Amino acid sequence: MTALGDAGIEYAGWLPNYEVPAVFSRFRITVHIPRRPYLESLPGIPTIRPFEALACGIPLVVARWHETGGLFTPGADFAVVDSGEEMTATLGALMRDDRARARMAARGRGTVLAAHTCAHRVDQLLAIAAEARHGQLAIAEGAA
Repeated sequence: MTALGDAGIEYAGWLPNYEVPAVFSRFRITVHIPRRPYLESLPGIPTIRPFEALACGIPLVVARWHETGGLFTPGADFAVVDSGEEMTATLGALMRDDRARARMAARGRGTVLAAHTCAHRVDQLLAIAAEARHGQLAIAEGAA
C-alpha cells in the first residue's frame, strides 16, 4: 500500500463485480495489468476484467499479455505496452486524442458484442453438450 501511495495512487478498496460497469462509465480509459499467477498458470487466458472494460466501451491499455486464443486483436481492440515508460506514453497519447479513444472503445466493444457475450458462451456450452451426447451415443451403440 505504501508503494501505491508513493506513486500517487489511491487504493479505493475491493470492487464487487456488479459495480464494475458503473465505475468504468465514470472514466475515460482503464488499465489492465495481469497478475503473475494468471500469466504463469493460464498463459493466453484473460481474466474477466478486460472483457468487462471492453463491453463497457472504455478504452483499455494492457501490460504485455500473450493472448494466444485469437479472442481479440491487440493494438486495435486495446493497446498493449511492455514497460512503465510505454504505459505512461500510451496513456498520455490516448488522453490527448479523443478520436483514438473513441475508435479503440468502439472496436473493443464491437469485438465483445460480436463474439464474447453470455449468449455466445451459452451457444458454445450447448454445442459441447451436444457433442458429448453424440459421442456417448456412439460409444454406447458400439459397445452393444
